[in-house]
Amino acid sequence: MRLTRCFVPAALAAGSVVALPEAAALHVTRVLRLRAGAALTLFDGRGGEFPARLLEPDAPPDGRSGGRATVQVEVGEHCAVEREAPLAVTLLQCLARGERMDWIVQKATELGVAAIVPLTSRYSVVQLDAAAAARRRAHWQGIATGACEQCGRNRVPEVAPLREVEPACAVAAASQPPALRLLLSAQAALTLPRALQRSSGPPRAAPVTLLVGPEGGLAEPELLAAQAHGFLPCSLGPRILRSETAPIAALAAIQAVMGDFQ
Repeated sequence: MRLTRCFVPAALAAGSVVALPEAAALHVTRVLRLRAGAALTLFDGRGGEFPARLLEPDAPPDGRSGGRATVQVEVGEHCAVEREAPLAVTLLQCLARGERMDWIVQKATELGVAAIVPLTSRYSVVQLDAAAAARRRAHWQGIATGACEQCGRNRVPEVAPLREVEPACAVAAASQPPALRLLLSAQAALTLPRALQRSSGPPRAAPVTLLVGPEGGLAEPELLAAQAHGFLPCSLGPRILRSETAPIAALAAIQAVMGDFQ
């Protein structure tokens, strides 16, 4: 039987009693309708996971029926289990419209990315001011956390603050250890699997940074800046994929050639 997994941001310790975050508490008690004594699995993003047991919910502090009870769990012994990909992949993803960006963040997390960097570009349909960008970042971080709960990961990938293309490429070029830097381009003659196979060094020796443009593609100055920072253009074959399909297909190919799909 599959256990319910919940992320708890505070550091967990065996033998302690902790309160579940509000969203997790509502899901456990009102959606799943679990009762006291039910088994859970907790993780705090610091590695490994903890078996836990649901305790009887505390009454609302004001005693009113409309208040929300605190849902507490008793934490068991730490289990040093990891389900992280052996290959560290950073996704530089230009903003996509509507729920497409949510979908990209969710599926990229399931496919094992180490970090996600949202980008604004010249041809991005979506443009966010600073306040909206901060709200969306928090929203995407929540989606990544939920995806980890679902797929079994015990380390939540960071969703970075919104950046422009050229500065993000510069940061990637300066990263240590040096990453294999790839740029998806429908016009590239080199395919992604061949680019991976041509990469220097043994498999899994270096991290990978993948840059994916928006619906309208990257502007010429952005393409030139990316290539100047060492990004290698590569394609996903003869068909042009949608902006939300391309990163997921590319991440799956990377895991198949160099990661844990082998």
